[in-house]
Amino acid sequence: MRLRPTTSADRDLLELLLVEAFNWTGEVRVTLAQVGPGTEHGHHLADWQRPTDLGVVAETDAGEPTGAAWARVVPASEAGYGFVGEDVPELGMAVLAPYRGRGVGSLLLDAFLARLKDSGHDMVSLSVEDGNNTARRLYEARGFRAVGRNGSSDTLLLPL
Repeated sequence: MRLRPTTSADRDLLELLLVEAFNWTGEVRVTLAQVGPGTEHGHHLADWQRPTDLGVVAETDAGEPTGAAWARVVPASEAGYGFVGEDVPELGMAVLAPYRGRGVGSLLLDAFLARLKDSGHDMVSLSVEDGNNTARRLYEARGFRAVGRNGSSDTLLLPL
């Protein structure tokens, strides 16, 4: 497994992974058509990669993507469920189904958090839905703590 920073060429991959994140239960709740430009969820990745956007992609040794962790600082008008403030990056992360349970999420998250800290950020937030216990354990093991609630999701915050 190797890691690399995201680029503007990763937009399609991040859209696919955003769909994976929305559909973590296996039930299709959001489609790829709903995360593209100008759509209901399009703001999450609009104009990727803005100067303040950061991300890490995990790939196999053959260069096949396995997952990614990414974040952006957004105004309140573009807030996701994990929004805390306009100066706090909001994290998105997903691992493709064939690679889950192999430590890819831990590898991605640790590398991403180090990159985020190195870039000068002192906090990061995210959202985790009730029932997504695997993700919640991963985040809480890194020190994320609940600071709010949005529907059936907790908003978690990690000081870096």
